[in-house]
Amino acid sequence: MRLLRPESLDELVLLAAHCDDIPIGAGGTVLTLCRSRPGLRVRVLVLSGGGTPREQEERAALAAFCPGADLQVTVLDMPDGRLPTHWEWAKEALEAFRRTCEPDLVLVGHRGDDHQDHRELAKLVPTVFRDHLVLGYEILKAEPDLAQPPLLWPLEADVVADKSRLLHEHYPSQTSRAWFDDETFRGVARVRGVQAGVRYAEGFHLTRALVGAPARP
Repeated sequence: MRLLRPESLDELVLLAAHCDDIPIGAGGTVLTLCRSRPGLRVRVLVLSGGGTPREQEERAALAAFCPGADLQVTVLDMPDGRLPTHWEWAKEALEAFRRTCEPDLVLVGHRGDDHQDHRELAKLVPTVFRDHLVLGYEILKAEPDLAQPPLLWPLEADVVADKSRLLHEHYPSQTSRAWFDDETFRGVARVRGVQAGVRYAEGFHLTRALVGAPARP
């Protein structure tokens, strides 16, 4: 398990079950990291949406959310909502992806998410990325499943504004959803900011972390 030092971050891995999960759940954090670390290696795996217009939305969105990054995006074609019945396929896809990267930080959904695809992917990730810092982002949706995240990542006001703008610009297929609006995105960021003692923040759930100086053998 590696300690996270943002100033020395070289490679970031972003994982999602669906197109738009990453920018909704962690778009502000990703923007902040990429803007502060030009040339950051960002490797992305999305399990569903491949070969559909959603893939094109996702590629354009991630390019905008990762400015100046060395970005590689893989979008697969798992049927939406079916990850539990495609567990072996998803496991093999993660294993193959893992052989292409060596991240300092992994962002994925979290185990407490009510959506079965988000939840099962979050459970799979620690079985593949065994020695990495993995943070679980939260996605507000119709299901009442938001839990208090123990880790809060402060965001600047301009980053929150850019996150909302880019979400609306790059995901026209989602704008008809009742919760997909600027008020929602700012509202969640404001609540997490209050809890962090700042104006805005994003929340993450932690599976495991090493704190303090590593023990000598």
